[in-house]
Amino acid sequence: MKTRKLGKSGLEVSAIGLGCMGMSFSYGPPKDVGEMTKLIRAAVDQGVTFFDTAEVYGPYTNEELVGGALAPVRDKVVIATKFGFNIGGEGPNSRPDHIRQVADASLKRLRTDVIDLFYQHRVDPAVPIEDVAGAVKDLIAAGKVRHFGLSEAGLDTVRRAHAVQPVAALQNEYSLWTQRPAILAVLGELGIGLVAYSPLGKGFLTGAMSAGTTFAADDFRKTLPRFTPEAMAANQALVDLLARLGKAKGATVAQIALAWLLALRPWIVPIPGTTRLDRLTENNGAAAIELSAADLAEIDATVAKIEVQGARYPAHLEARTGL
Repeated sequence: MKTRKLGKSGLEVSAIGLGCMGMSFSYGPPKDVGEMTKLIRAAVDQGVTFFDTAEVYGPYTNEELVGGALAPVRDKVVIATKFGFNIGGEGPNSRPDHIRQVADASLKRLRTDVIDLFYQHRVDPAVPIEDVAGAVKDLIAAGKVRHFGLSEAGLDTVRRAHAVQPVAALQNEYSLWTQRPAILAVLGELGIGLVAYSPLGKGFLTGAMSAGTTFAADDFRKTLPRFTPEAMAANQALVDLLARLGKAKGATVAQIALAWLLALRPWIVPIPGTTRLDRLTENNGAAAIELSAADLAEIDATVAKIEVQGARYPAHLEARTGL
């Protein structure tokens, strides 16, 4: 597995990371801890060094899973987690005292003495971002955190935070059907890496779904406008494009979707999630696929003609982003 540096932070990680949320949260019932531990360790064996979790996933149980699975190889991997919610309460909470409490609790669950990358999960409108960045700066000085990150923050917020404590990475949804070039411009200017969550469009850009796909009541995709039968039928053109390129290169739909992200910028790191070993191996294989300038131009030209149907989030969740 090749490695990449997240912007100018010096934080070096595998070109493809592993998003661990779905092992414990959001995509149906939590999976078996023993099986998921084996999967995480298989990722390490395949060269993955970058693992993403958060206190809210479970809550808490995903951090415990990741910490236990990675404890034997802790010195060889980078663990990212997140703060910023009132667990069991309402809304965001990024008060400095709360950030410190979350850091200490996450360290215990992760079985480590330092968090490699500590993200604000969502911006808290009630707390100036300068105070948030200052709190994480203090945690870095105390040796409890190595790097500061933001997730789904507005670009002005990113600039203000970066002025107080350099931001190593912005974690945002980014994929063929969720593109925001203005973000790439600002991150490139500031020397901040992009960690792309849902790089496979929450599974749609693997080619495994169709307009007839249904979701269990506890699968959060059931609530997303982009996953209605009508939207999936309309967006099938994106999958058809990926399949056509994949056939020419002997690659899968998912591999082309990930290879496209890797080709966009050298400081973009996608973190696809999975609970299956075959999908893990498939996703990691994307790191070896090279897309030519002609391939990228074909993708851009085709995508420009496709109007993606359906919002990525319901309005109340989208309102928490871009602040």
